[in-house]
Amino acid sequence: MAKERAYDYIQMPGDWPSPRACLGYSLVQQLYVLYKLNIIGRTTIDQIKSSIDLIKYDQDEIKNKAEKIAALIKGKIPVIYTSDRMEAVAVRFRQQINENSKFLAWHHVIPEMNHNELVGWKDVYDNIAVIYFRNKDDFRRNAVRMDINKEVISKYCDSIIEIYSKGQSLVEKSMYFVHLGDWVSWYLAELRGVDALEVNVIDHLKGELAKLG
Repeated sequence: MAKERAYDYIQMPGDWPSPRACLGYSLVQQLYVLYKLNIIGRTTIDQIKSSIDLIKYDQDEIKNKAEKIAALIKGKIPVIYTSDRMEAVAVRFRQQINENSKFLAWHHVIPEMNHNELVGWKDVYDNIAVIYFRNKDDFRRNAVRMDINKEVISKYCDSIIEIYSKGQSLVEKSMYFVHLGDWVSWYLAELRGVDALEVNVIDHLKGELAKLG
């Protein structure tokens, strides 16, 4: 339809198994549209390219780290905490664990969780693994909040993992976390013996909804 009307459009590959496996295409597409509309500058595009270089250079280390993290959280419910500016990363990681690893997880951001969820840590939880996504340039008060959080939560949970990002810009740090989290979810799927691509329950939901017309 866009071609018939001479509209600008970007064609996504049609042979990918799932949207979550197509992030590289969808993310770059959206950034390119914003760039062409002069909403973002060339700097963001350059940071994406730098992110690719970083991921390629650290690929073996990222995969090794992801495999170790997957082994540590196997059999436990992952609870993901990060600063508010990194919430998109936490959402992505939670969803990848849900879909790829076929497992429940939840996330929250700092400082918001300090006003509510922190109060919920009052019992010992042997079935939970807390994962902190951190950056060396996090806002100072948020960094201190995370330190205090860890001190409080360590009284009730003995599985606490801190992961620091790599990269210079927020884009690079975010893409590093996304790539690492994706690999964690993949290795966790292997450890659990599940098919990372299978989403039968979502297909069932769509099928039932289709009956409504």
